[in-house]
Amino acid sequence: MGLLAGLVTDLFSGVVGKLSQERTNGASLLGTLVSPFLALFLTNNPLPNGYPWGTLTDWGTNPYKDWPHTGVIRTYDFTLSRGVIAPDGYQRDVLLVNGAFPGPLIEANWGDKIIVTVRNNITAPEEGTVVHWHGFLQEGTPWEDGAPGVTQCPITPGKTFTYEFIASLYGTTWYHAHYSAQYSGGVVGPMVIHGPSKAKYDIDVGPIMLSDWYHKSYNDIVKQMLAPNGSPRVVSDNNLINGKMNFDCSKVAAGDTKPCTNNAGISKFRLKKGKTHRLRLINAGAEGVQRFTIDGHNLTVIANDFVPVKPYTTKVVTLGVGQRADVLVTANVGDSNSAFWMRSNLSGCAGTPNTPPPANQPFAVAAVYYDAADTSKAPTSKAWDIPDAVRCTNDDLAVTEPLFPMPLPAATFTQTMDISIFKNASDVTLWKFDGVSMRANYDSPVLLQANQGNFTFPTEWNVRNFYGNSSVRIIVHNNSPASHPMHLHGHNFYVLNEGPGEWDGTIVRSSNPQRRDVQLVRPNGHLVLQFDPQPGVWAFHCHVAWHASGGFFSSFVVKPDDVKRMRIPDTVQQTCRQWRAYTSTNVVDQIDSGT
Repeated sequence: MGLLAGLVTDLFSGVVGKLSQERTNGASLLGTLVSPFLALFLTNNPLPNGYPWGTLTDWGTNPYKDWPHTGVIRTYDFTLSRGVIAPDGYQRDVLLVNGAFPGPLIEANWGDKIIVTVRNNITAPEEGTVVHWHGFLQEGTPWEDGAPGVTQCPITPGKTFTYEFIASLYGTTWYHAHYSAQYSGGVVGPMVIHGPSKAKYDIDVGPIMLSDWYHKSYNDIVKQMLAPNGSPRVVSDNNLINGKMNFDCSKVAAGDTKPCTNNAGISKFRLKKGKTHRLRLINAGAEGVQRFTIDGHNLTVIANDFVPVKPYTTKVVTLGVGQRADVLVTANVGDSNSAFWMRSNLSGCAGTPNTPPPANQPFAVAAVYYDAADTSKAPTSKAWDIPDAVRCTNDDLAVTEPLFPMPLPAATFTQTMDISIFKNASDVTLWKFDGVSMRANYDSPVLLQANQGNFTFPTEWNVRNFYGNSSVRIIVHNNSPASHPMHLHGHNFYVLNEGPGEWDGTIVRSSNPQRRDVQLVRPNGHLVLQFDPQPGVWAFHCHVAWHASGGFFSSFVVKPDDVKRMRIPDTVQQTCRQWRAYTSTNVVDQIDSGT
C-alpha cells in the first residue's frame, strides 16, 4: 500500500484543533503558523565578506580543520521541570524545557560559542539529568558532551550546570536529555547553526521534529521492559510532527481515566508560491524509523546530519533516531490556493513484512498551505504511491556524497563489535554490545578517571581504549532482528559500507565516503565505519532509547595521553561532589543502564 494512500479518517481530516497550543505543547510555538521563518544567519558584526563565516564555504573548506572564530557568544538558560500537556490530545505527565515541548530553539552562527545553563528542577519525584548536544565535536572540551557516567556526573536536583562549546560544525541538530530514557518524556529541542550553502533557497522554514510518542512515562516503560520476562519490544502510541498530532481517544485502554480529546490539533506550515524552502528534518524519537514525504512535492537533500552533500532528489526521506536531513522544497505544485499533507510514518523495520506496526498509530500528518490557501480547511492531496515495505536502511551510500571531499585514510586499528540480545539470570532481556551489557556508574565518569591516569575499568562499563591510533575502523555485526541507529559522540565518521550478512570487504567510494554521526545498521546485517580520533572519552551506542537502557552502549577512550593532560574545569568536579552528596542521603533508582 502507498504511504497513507487511501487513508481518509477524522483522525487526519480536522485541522482546526480543539485544544489550545498551551494545552498541547506548553510554551512552544513550533507547529503553528505564527512560528517565524529563520534568517539566513544571525546578526553579527563585523561581517567579513558579508557573512559571519567570511570566505569559508561548504564545498571548499575542511570543517574539521578550519572554522570561523567569530568571538560571539550565544547564551541560553534552560529549566527542566515536570508539567502536564496533551501533545496528541491524551493528557499526560511530561518533562519540559522552559515549559515547552519541544524545547526552545538554540540558534547560532558557525564559529559562535554557545553557553547553556541547565537548571535541574525535576521534582516529585526528583531525578538527576544531563543534556547532550547531539553531533557537536566538542574539540578540546569532551566534558561538555553531556553523557552521564561517561563525561560527567548527573546534575543534582535543584542544581545547575553550565555547558560551553564552540559551534565548529553547521547545519541542523538537536539537544536532548541523556539520563536513562528521560528524553522520550519531553526533554528535546532543535538546534540550528547557520553556515554557508552552495545550494540556493529563498526561505528557511526551520526545524521539523519527527518523534514517536508514548502515553506511559519513560520510567514505567523501562520498568516493564526490564522486569523478569518483560518484552524488549516497546510500542509507541502515536507519531508527532513538531510535537503535535491527533489521537483516537476510543483507543485509550479501559480503566484509563486520564483526559483525552479527539482532534486536539496538528502542525501547520505556510509556503510561498514559487519559492524554494529549506526544511530541517530531525528524528527526535525514542525508537521509530521515520519516512517523511510531502504530497506531490519532490525533496532535494542537501545535508545529512552535520554534513553537506551533493544534492539529490527523492520523494521520501528515511531517518533513524538522531539523524537529520536538510531538504529543499519548491512550492510549484498547483496555484497559490493549494494545500497539501506533510506526512511521516513509522516503519515497522524489524525484518519481515508481517511485523506488527511499530505504534498503535504510526502515521503523522501536518498541513502545508500555499500563500492564499484557507488554513481552516484540511488538504485533500493524495499520498505518493510509494510501497510502504519494511525498510531499515538509509539512502544508498552511492548517492550520499559529501560536498567537501575527504578520501578515506588507512585504518591503523580495527575493532569488530557484535550486537546480540539475551536473557540474564533474572530472566531480564538485555542487549550486549561487543559481549557486554553496559551499566554506567554515575559517581565515576570515565573521562574523569582517565584524566587522572586510571585506564582500568569494570567490565560492565564497556570501555574500549584505542590508544594513540590515527584512524580507527569499527565493524558492527548486527545479530538481531531489529535495526539500530548507531551514534558516535564527538565525531563525524566515514561510512564505508552497510548491508545484509557479513561484510565482504567492499568500500563504497573510498575517494569520498559518506560522513555523518548516526547511521542505521539493518537487521542481521553489518555496518562498517571509520573515524579520525580526537582526544576524549566518547559514547558509541544505539540511539533507540530502550536499547540503550537495556545495555546497548559503550565508551571509547581516544588518545589517552592527551586525555591525561586535559585541564578539566572544576565545575565538572563540583557537579560530581554535589551528586555524591545528594546520593549519600537519597536513593537513586537506577533501573537501567543509566544512559
